[in-house]
Amino acid sequence: MSDADPSPDGPPWEEDAPEGDLVERDPDTDDMFGSPEPAGMREAEAAATSDSAPVKVPPKTVADPADAGPAAHADDGSAYTVLARKYRPLTFGDLIGQEAMVRTLTNAFSTGRIAHAFMLTGVRGVGKTTTARLLARALNNQTDVIDRPSLELTAHGRHDAAIMAGQHMDVVEMDAASHTGIDGIRDIIESVRYAPVEARYKVYVLDEVHMLSNQAFNALLKTLEEPPPHAKFIFATTEIRKVPVTILSRCQRFDLRRVEPEILVEHLARIADREGMKIEQDALALIARAAEGSVRDGLSLLDQALVQGDKGETVKTEIVRDMLGLADRSQTIALFESIMAGRTPEALELFRTLYGYGADPVQITNDLLEHCHAASVAKMLGPQATRLPNDQAQKLTALGAVISAGTLARVWQMLLRALDEVRRAPNPADAVEMAIVRLAYAADLPGPEEALKALRDGEPMSGGGSAPRGPSGGGGGASAQLATLPIAAPTMPDPQSFEQVVALIGEKREVGLQMDVQRYVRPVAFKPGAITYESLDGAPIDLARKLASRLKDWTGRTWLIAANGQGGGETMIEIDRRKRAEERAGIEADPFVRAVMDAFPGATIGEIKTLAAPVELPVIPDDTPDPDED
Repeated sequence: MSDADPSPDGPPWEEDAPEGDLVERDPDTDDMFGSPEPAGMREAEAAATSDSAPVKVPPKTVADPADAGPAAHADDGSAYTVLARKYRPLTFGDLIGQEAMVRTLTNAFSTGRIAHAFMLTGVRGVGKTTTARLLARALNNQTDVIDRPSLELTAHGRHDAAIMAGQHMDVVEMDAASHTGIDGIRDIIESVRYAPVEARYKVYVLDEVHMLSNQAFNALLKTLEEPPPHAKFIFATTEIRKVPVTILSRCQRFDLRRVEPEILVEHLARIADREGMKIEQDALALIARAAEGSVRDGLSLLDQALVQGDKGETVKTEIVRDMLGLADRSQTIALFESIMAGRTPEALELFRTLYGYGADPVQITNDLLEHCHAASVAKMLGPQATRLPNDQAQKLTALGAVISAGTLARVWQMLLRALDEVRRAPNPADAVEMAIVRLAYAADLPGPEEALKALRDGEPMSGGGSAPRGPSGGGGGASAQLATLPIAAPTMPDPQSFEQVVALIGEKREVGLQMDVQRYVRPVAFKPGAITYESLDGAPIDLARKLASRLKDWTGRTWLIAANGQGGGETMIEIDRRKRAEERAGIEADPFVRAVMDAFPGATIGEIKTLAAPVELPVIPDDTPDPDED
């Protein structure tokens, strides 16, 4: 190799080559990539050898990707950004479900009362890290018109792009889960003394701060208590209880709330529309339910759901349900009704049908727990407290109305135990079936208070299964023979009116049947043992058969139910609505109420409640005279 300086006119390997000499290429040899020599190259070399003057061969050029056509990117997925990243909030206005936090921060920044440390807590996927970066941008907000800490974030901030990308030198992000020791905190303590290089504040973002060791927390404590004016701390954690109270007391805490299902459904619908995809509303509700209040989980599931359908076609609810491994909620409500009514064979068949469609046994048990909770809450607060679709809320409300709070509490405890068994069982489906048998058996068992009252009054205790049928195989004797005699199921007196039939259905906890009868049956003729009615549109096909079967089981006689009548009266629901309308009209016509409405223009009458009569307590004398005194 020559020690001479390389020539500026060309690469070193061309220095010693005589002018006009060309490096020949073996025409029978492939190039380094395994391709034969291009024809144009061969023609150029042939021309060079035939002429005395050297011919420069044009260098190869790389083709423009745009000229490759659509086939070049047909299988290229590198450019795709998942929805959770693509639609990450860029301003505080993009945060959904966190209005309380945004309102507090807006007031604090507008008045200049900005804390030196923030603690963000909440479940996964609610936006803790995103909020931390938005806070860092707000603290260092600097545009052509804004030069102060402000939540009015724009896309033209001087530091915004670097902060959101996690690359700003004055915004230090540290994952406490991978830096649990004291070394990382020592680095922060050392650097916090120096002023920021570019931004207004030096911001330290510590994610999963609860993972720090006790020594790290103690080292951070003094700096956190008296930080320099140019430093701000933002902590994020999913386990707020693991953070020492000494740290919490020095931070302004914000609890990022789970996003309500209806809000998350609207958010997912907007994103699906932006992506040009169609998905059914019920499918979005299933995704929101599975996300459990996490926006990130919801977007990840939506990403998975949108690829289930072809372009231009609507993604069906059934496809999303299969994707999530969920059971239809209406079917699990029917299962819960069968269990609470003690119909064990029907409940087992319903479960096996759901399991055959691919429903997860753990998910079915979770659904039963949700139904038990919803029935209990609706019993106290009404159907709107369940946050379920109206028809499902009405069914669970009616179910809760005919079941005592004590029974629902016992069912809840049994379902919790069943859930643990299902998770640990070798065959989860078998564990669910055994739980159904236990629940159906115990649904009619009296509570401790009811049992004690029945024993005290000498009354027989109802529920708890049937008497033995057939020989027991035990010892003989009169008492043994009496014990093996089959005991006929007690029959109830025949209902004497259609209203009594509806009341009997409610007493037997047949909530679904009761709602169908109240909604779709217009009585034409009634007598004990026979009902003729006009059926409204939407009534179940087997309503007459099911009603006749249940009445026969309860009363011990055959009932003739005919659904071919015409000109029936009002349904029970129509009667109830008419009575409420008449009651409201009477109240609105009351002179006192009219005077109040006239005095307050625009006022409306809300819910009408009938107050219970006051209970008169016995009068207790103030002083009982002493019989010895005269």
